[in-house]
This record gives sequence, structure tokens and C-alpha cells, in this order.
Amino acid sequence: QLQLVESGGGFAHPGGSLRLSCVASGFTLDHYAIGWFRQAPGKEREGVSCISSGDVHTYADSVKGRFTISRDNAKSTVYLEMTNLKREDTAVYYCNARTVLENYWGQGTQVTVSS
Repeated sequence: QLQLVESGGGFAHPGGSLRLSCVASGFTLDHYAIGWFRQAPGKEREGVSCISSGDVHTYADSVKGRFTISRDNAKSTVYLEMTNLKREDTAVYYCNARTVLENYWGQGTQVTVSS
């Protein structure tokens, strides 16, 4: 069974940090572009960051300089290091793995930033 499982979400204070993990099971991530998306209550899902199979990183303007994406293909895992968190980062974060022919989503992990 092919699936992605996110973890690492939780509660943080403004200015705090969290690290999200996305682990693939049933397949390896070597040839996939991996994206992190988020969806806040009442809002559409938006792209946060992406890492290509060639290790090219992209970030949404709202998280540049605060979030860092990385991948460990040997562990079939992609990480999203989130620092200097803001209340507006509160959302369910989803991991996505895709190629031209395939597209997989995880179930999401909740991130709540509040004082």
C-alpha cells in the first residue's frame, strides 16, 4: 500500500519552532517532487514549499526565511523545519508526492500557533 504519513505537528507559541516529517511507505521518494501544503479553517489549500527530485527548493513568500525543506531519500522522508512561527501559520499541513503520472497525499498534521 502506497501512502504518505505526516507527523510532527502540534502546538507552538509565536516565535517557536516545529519540524514536520513526511514518511513514504510502499515506495521511495527519489524520483518524486515533494510539496508541503497547508489549509487553514475557511481557506483554500495553499502551497508552502516544494523540493524537486533534483533537490531544488521553492518557498511561498509568506514562509521564506523561516521554513526549510529537506529530504532524506534513504529514509524516504521529507522534512519541513518551521521557525519563527506566526499565528497565521496555523493550519493542517499536508505532504504531497508527485511525478508526471502519480500524485499522493498524506492525511495531514495540525499545526497550531498561539500564545
